[in-house]
Amino acid sequence: MNAPSTLRVRVARKTVEALDICSFELTSTDGKPLPAFSAGSHVDVHVPNAGGNLTRQYSLCNNPAESHRYLIGVLKDPTTRGGSKAMHERVKEGDVFEISTPKNHFALAHEAKHHLLLAGGIGITPILCMAERLAVMGNSFEMHYCTRSKERTAFLDRIASSKYASQVTHHFDDGADAQKLDIGALLATPQPGTHVYVCGPKGFMDAVLATARAGGWPEAQLHYEFFSAAPTATDADGSFEVQLASSGRIVVVPKDQTVAQALAAAGVEVMTSCEQGVCGTCITRVLEGEPDHRDLYFTPEEHAANDQFTPCCSRSKSARLVLDL
Repeated sequence: MNAPSTLRVRVARKTVEALDICSFELTSTDGKPLPAFSAGSHVDVHVPNAGGNLTRQYSLCNNPAESHRYLIGVLKDPTTRGGSKAMHERVKEGDVFEISTPKNHFALAHEAKHHLLLAGGIGITPILCMAERLAVMGNSFEMHYCTRSKERTAFLDRIASSKYASQVTHHFDDGADAQKLDIGALLATPQPGTHVYVCGPKGFMDAVLATARAGGWPEAQLHYEFFSAAPTATDADGSFEVQLASSGRIVVVPKDQTVAQALAAAGVEVMTSCEQGVCGTCITRVLEGEPDHRDLYFTPEEHAANDQFTPCCSRSKSARLVLDL
């Protein structure tokens, strides 16, 4: 598998946007325009000065029409595995590091008649880009932005000064009950032609998606992107085998290793990035066997098909998986 294209970028500006949230303006090191991107795109950042080879995904939140910069927002997560802490504490203006070219697994459905944008906390980054794009195109949309408090709300001034400010409703956890988002009421009835987009903490996203699915919203009208996942290993995990279809070679996956780790130890490299089943980088076709899906990338229908899985975190319900490797 070929490695994705990478870019060397420089931190042109680092800005405190809210409590524990910084934005980083990235520009090319050679002065050339950066590759184009669409609303909902993210880049893989090879985090510098992190004491290891860390790669994290950050959504682009500037105007897609801009080619001179990428803008990302980073929350300093108290449960960080090292990436956000390094970005906040060690990365400074002038630093140079590598990122991937933009990828988009969270694109706008341009056929929609109305777009319902739901952002929780740092999940505002791709949602903000979507709102600005929809405003430029003159499409119908509304945005709900949920945060713990006003001091933790990034890009407040940017939203307030935008031409679509009247289409945005803020909801603060520490505010009056009347202004809090009522997910049940908002998604009570599926609306033909309305597409729902959600990004933010896992609990927020789970609540939105569970409510929508329980209410009968078609999966095709639900769009989402998770930033991180909870640990997936359990005490009940056991060993199993994976077979490489091209050679017939069998690799044993112990209970304390992921499929990707076991393959790497056997000299078979599978490209990974998030290692949490969030980004989709490591997706591998399954030819035989039943995966134990533990990712947050595929839809329920894609899980049910059992023809692909994420070896960075998912396991097997059957004694063997035959993989298209």
